[in-house]
Amino acid sequence: MFALCDCNNFYASAERLFRPELQGKPIVVLSNNDGCVIARSEEAKACGIRMGDPEFLVRDLIKKFQINVFSSNYVLYGDMSERVMHQLGRWFPRLDVYSIDEAFGWLGGINNLNSYVPKIRTAVVQNTGIPVSIGVAPTKTLAKLANKLAKKYNGVLVLDTDEKIASAVKDFPVHDLWGVGRQYYKKFEALKIETVAQLREMPEMWFKQNMTIMGQRMYNELWGRPAIPLDEIREATKGITVSRSFRNYIESPEILSEALTLYASRLAEKLRAQGLRCMYLQVFLYTNKNREDHPQHFPSHTHKLLIASNSTTDLVSIAVKVAQKLFKYGIKYRKAGVIATGLIPESELQLNIFSDHDGGKKDTVSAVLDKLNLAYGRGTLRMATEGFEKKWRLKHEYLSKGYTTRWSDIIKVI
Repeated sequence: MFALCDCNNFYASAERLFRPELQGKPIVVLSNNDGCVIARSEEAKACGIRMGDPEFLVRDLIKKFQINVFSSNYVLYGDMSERVMHQLGRWFPRLDVYSIDEAFGWLGGINNLNSYVPKIRTAVVQNTGIPVSIGVAPTKTLAKLANKLAKKYNGVLVLDTDEKIASAVKDFPVHDLWGVGRQYYKKFEALKIETVAQLREMPEMWFKQNMTIMGQRMYNELWGRPAIPLDEIREATKGITVSRSFRNYIESPEILSEALTLYASRLAEKLRAQGLRCMYLQVFLYTNKNREDHPQHFPSHTHKLLIASNSTTDLVSIAVKVAQKLFKYGIKYRKAGVIATGLIPESELQLNIFSDHDGGKKDTVSAVLDKLNLAYGRGTLRMATEGFEKKWRLKHEYLSKGYTTRWSDIIKVI
């Protein structure tokens, strides 16, 4: 049996966790630069706030219903996600973390699921404060379906018999089924297939002919035959990206260098945290394609390193030099980023006889940076070219505190 554990309105729940006075009140979380709605509490949904709504278009609704607004705090969300996944790992023999707020678990060999699964939910809520829903079924596709229905059954639904499965799929909308995208839904709509029960009754050959191998898997999954295994070992990371939109347009190479310094520094941190080095560093710049009155420019360049590196000084130096070459005067840049590819484990570093390798000193400097920034907060020690004012930084007018990741923001109980 498979279980899908999903955090309810995760970003909103994480914000509410440390603000108990917000229980029962509408909450929305905005994307980078406070642009669009990316998370809503149930109360905000009832107020008419839709996913992806631009913030400026829903200001009247926010004011009318006194909706609490938060900027995205990914550091907080990432930390709370790790805590939830750690708790789930105690209950499942095998766990596949599917996303920041979802995980599939394997419950093979465990009896009395109807009493065991509610204990998982209770433990997660008690130990993390994040509400979760758990759906259990013979396949991952049916577990995903059960999870959506679980929100109507006190957060837990176990589909352990053919009768329960048939009842669950009877009126379940086919467009809400895991794996059904826009193109597949058009096919279903043309055939007047509206529920998963109707889809299940289609001949197996129809799935093969109209949905190829994915259709074959879906057919088996819907009939309780597992065709999508747990992915306990993730594929090796092929690339890491750090990119942001600017608060204001950048028209100066000096200010652009400040932004690229920060992005490259963050990229180097991510590489070291994963024990990786990169052979290629790509730098790209974007203008605002929605502004026809602005000259458009989308330059990009990939630099090959002589020796794979995750050193902050190396990556910052390359990123700044490349950005200076890509920059054009008279252009209003709206976004920039860096991408590391050609990733290799640190233990497999290949030296180059034509290069003087001083990786030992650079690694020591990077280690000191990581240690101090971890102890005293990110940005405590940084490259001088990052600047100080940072008027280009993301708009985060509603950013909450780092309750679990910053000593100064830990809640004090008196």
